[in-house]
Amino acid sequence: MSWSKLKQNLDSFLSPALSGRVEYRSTSYRYLPDKAGLCYIAVDKKNVFNMTDATSLIKWYKTELEIKNDPDIQIPVSNEEIEAVRMETKGGVPEDRLIVIARNRKITNYAKEILLAQTTLSKSNFIVAANTFLSSPIEKSLESKDILPNILALVDRRVGKKRLLNMAEKMKLKHPVVQFFYELRLN
Repeated sequence: MSWSKLKQNLDSFLSPALSGRVEYRSTSYRYLPDKAGLCYIAVDKKNVFNMTDATSLIKWYKTELEIKNDPDIQIPVSNEEIEAVRMETKGGVPEDRLIVIARNRKITNYAKEILLAQTTLSKSNFIVAANTFLSSPIEKSLESKDILPNILALVDRRVGKKRLLNMAEKMKLKHPVVQFFYELRLN
């Protein structure tokens, strides 16, 4: 599918509240066939979603330690997770320390997922991912671990306010760029 047709299809699914604010853009290199063009998403004329751009508004993590030390990341820990740590340690660890251990384990897994999603994104092709999004159910894109299908689904008009509000807890565990588009859609 050509870029103009793909852009038209993506725009047709854009939420009315974001119409005119969110744009899909593409650059290509006509005389350099071996160099791929860049595709990115702009919000209010500012490039928001392009991992390789240094002026991006979104923080892209380079190490697991950056994610662990980021004060903006709040990871909720359930009683089941605390209980699992208690069982592993056979009750020899104080209660407050159990919570710290459970949270650290969860943050480590979260960091690995974010870095994997970023790596996958840098190797992916925007056009292929957008075509897959257009041909698959919206639920599949919302549940995906990949960043791009999450973003495309969040700005989609088929996702209503009630569904967005029910996703609040899940969004805390997503990449900051997905959280940015979630907040944009809520407002």
